Amino acid sequence: MKKFILPIFAGVLLTSCAAANLGYDGKVFKKSYESITAADLKKHLYIIASDEMEGRNTGSEGQKKAGRYMIAEYQKMGVSHPKSMKNYYQTVPSSYFGTRRGNTYPDSENILAFIEGTEKPNEIIVISAHYDHVGMKDGVIYNGADDDGSGTVALMEIAEAFNKAKKSGKAPKRSILILHVTGEEIGLVGSKYYSENPIFPLENTVANLNIDMIGRSDAENKGKNYVYVIGSEMLSSELKKINEAANNKMTKLELNYKYDDPKDPQRLYYRSDHYNFAKNNIPAAFYFDGIHEDYHKPTDDPDKIDYDLLQKRTQLVFATAWELANRAERIVVDGKNTR
Repeated sequence: MKKFILPIFAGVLLTSCAAANLGYDGKVFKKSYESITAADLKKHLYIIASDEMEGRNTGSEGQKKAGRYMIAEYQKMGVSHPKSMKNYYQTVPSSYFGTRRGNTYPDSENILAFIEGTEKPNEIIVISAHYDHVGMKDGVIYNGADDDGSGTVALMEIAEAFNKAKKSGKAPKRSILILHVTGEEIGLVGSKYYSENPIFPLENTVANLNIDMIGRSDAENKGKNYVYVIGSEMLSSELKKINEAANNKMTKLELNYKYDDPKDPQRLYYRSDHYNFAKNNIPAAFYFDGIHEDYHKPTDDPDKIDYDLLQKRTQLVFATAWELANRAERIVVDGKNTR
């Protein structure tokens, strides 16, 4: 995550309607949901957050090596890139980064994987996470296992789950764009570039589910099965209810809304890649585990991840995306952006 420098009946009815639409009882969904495992998440994260990747600094060889691993895994799954692209890479040129915090950066890449919808292929659900971290400092590697290796591997497992459903004859009705963005740590650059150079028109983007740190627990939530959810009702009165219905049916996590306020002193609503979608009036939810003791430290390593909790949080995002992709109507945009 980017470090910060600076009436009751109607509600019950809508919640019930959202829950009624959830197609979670079918065998295909259940097998796909259960394919997201702690073991697979751990296998991928021990590679993505290994010393070999040298902290995945924006545009570095270590980051590119992590990207090549992700793409190789997508190819093994049979998950391709959008048809309009020659490969999985959306290049973010060095000139776009400019000078940030006294540093310049080489060309880097967003990585896009895509599962085309069957009935509404032009309507897009974007599931995002950043795969960059802060690199090395004074020869010490900052592996960024939680920030945001956890989100990176969650996206890989979600893509595989949707692809398993597709292979079983139940591809999503809407298309799923898996968006691994670069340059988050230096100012949400990769997601900003995508929002200004979208592969699919932003008006066709139904929602963004953004994952940034979901593998650990902060001090006040040690021992709890929880996740912070931020921004889910800022722009749509339906997104929060759909996420809650998915959680109530499937994962039964404690959904913590402590930071779900644009006036929050830590301003977390503005600090991860979902905001570049939200500021374009696209409903977004940000999944987050809090600021823990290893945040932006070289001790953010894969052996400290709670893989069972990472699995549950990943499954929640998948279940929410499943409903967004398969419900009859796209969710409403009836809120107002805060800035």
